[in-house]
Amino acid sequence: MLKNIPSILSPELLKVLAEMGHSDRICIGDGNFPGASMAKAKNAIFLRADGHGVPEILDAILQVFPLDTYVEKPAILMEKMDCDKDLVIPVWDEYKAIIAKHDARGAEAVGNIDRFKFYDEAKDCYCILQTGETAIYANIILQKGVIK
Repeated sequence: MLKNIPSILSPELLKVLAEMGHSDRICIGDGNFPGASMAKAKNAIFLRADGHGVPEILDAILQVFPLDTYVEKPAILMEKMDCDKDLVIPVWDEYKAIIAKHDARGAEAVGNIDRFKFYDEAKDCYCILQTGETAIYANIILQKGVIK
């Protein structure tokens, strides 16, 4: 056991977060995200966090992981497809509130990209973390910054 480390962060995930350097990225996927196949595409590390949702994982990660201050949008969400344009995605507001707790830019640190561009970006991540999140469009990519 360690002090001041969120217990939701597994030893494997802590190791990966510590290994990551400036500008490395982690994709946190919801339960529907094709994480295993995305990770295989370019030999990314693939971890599971079954039974956990993205908001609580995101909050825990951001307690130990600085977002990149050298890019405008270090947190990236997957845009809705045209067929889903009328869907409301409340988890995005949760993400923005969580990010605001840990980064002074708040919602300004969050961007959106096309679904298939998101998949391409996920394949280039250092790690893909598959959660049990049931909300749709709940995937997020985080780019690591430096501790100053």
